[in-house]
Amino acid sequence: MTSSRLDDVQCSIERALHVVGERWSLLILREACSGATRFDQFKTALGVSSDILAARLATLVEYGVLTRRPYREPGRRERHEYHLTESGQDLQLVLGALAQWGDRRLPRAQGPFVERRSPTGQLVRLCYLDESGAEVPPSAIEAHRTSAQ
Repeated sequence: MTSSRLDDVQCSIERALHVVGERWSLLILREACSGATRFDQFKTALGVSSDILAARLATLVEYGVLTRRPYREPGRRERHEYHLTESGQDLQLVLGALAQWGDRRLPRAQGPFVERRSPTGQLVRLCYLDESGAEVPPSAIEAHRTSAQ
């Protein structure tokens, strides 16, 4: 599906999955959020084949989640690094929500592999907040279609 055909897809979840829903895409983003920028870093961390990694990186670049920047080591050919865009940084919330769900619903006996903390060192968690800043439990959320259909 090309980006122009995404305009025909009404469901925002379906559109998002087109970009990040392929196997490995969220794991690539996890590594990018942890500082990986180079092809070999992603490949080593994930153990994914070069063909699949190249395809996933190309999709993430095409949709503005990552940006490609050239670099050249002395005596080597030009290569590219991959950096999170603002759009890609926004996906840290998605990764955090998946990790939070996994820690709660599929816990490891040793406890969480990663803890997310605020700059003050306090543990953080993701939740719904209404416009007044009050927390709303997921079971109380109602989805309403908008008039822009």
